[in-house]
Amino acid sequence: MQKKEHYRNNLPHFQKPGQCYMITWCLKEAVPKHAFKEYSLKLDTLHNQIKELKKTVRSEKQLNETLKNYYSTRKKYIKAFDDLLAMQKEIKTNLAKLPLTQIIINALNYWEGKRLNNHAYCIMPNHVHWVVSMNENDEQGNPVYLQDILHSIKSFTGNQINKHLERNGTLWHKENFETTIRNEKHFMNAVNYTISNPVVAGFVKNHLDWKGTQLVSLNY
Repeated sequence: MQKKEHYRNNLPHFQKPGQCYMITWCLKEAVPKHAFKEYSLKLDTLHNQIKELKKTVRSEKQLNETLKNYYSTRKKYIKAFDDLLAMQKEIKTNLAKLPLTQIIINALNYWEGKRLNNHAYCIMPNHVHWVVSMNENDEQGNPVYLQDILHSIKSFTGNQINKHLERNGTLWHKENFETTIRNEKHFMNAVNYTISNPVVAGFVKNHLDWKGTQLVSLNY
């Protein structure tokens, strides 16, 4: 897989070694095929505008306004995505069942201290939220890219869960939603959002009662 600081599936993705992220990904069965198209087109258009403005920018105000529109649209995209996941009541693969939850927890913790540092995660019935910091370099001194870490985790958990359920096929949706954490306030909001997910969904009254939720570190 080519290492890139910018890549795209339906959404454009930006990554740089050493960054902190909040990431969401979901089961393939959780999202209708058409759900990504509208916002994906809007984000793509705004991203192209940003690239062109950076090349020929004459007005910092114009660039900042376009960036503001981009992040506003992306926020709406992620909100619509979260709402879609929350509305889904019937799922074939329930990630909240303990054997499946544990497979994902093991994968999230695998590179701890070597290539990443966990802050918080929550494994919901049809999706995962994760707040994590990437190390700048791995054990061999190579740069650590979020793209590679996610590919490894999704591939491993997909195979293990399929094996446990005695099924075949693609488990995860190919798209991920990651947001680069900008500052400490943003970091705390991301952590609180992550651990409160099962509470907001009405599954438990306290996040500590949800077996798929873990608050690991508040060291931003």
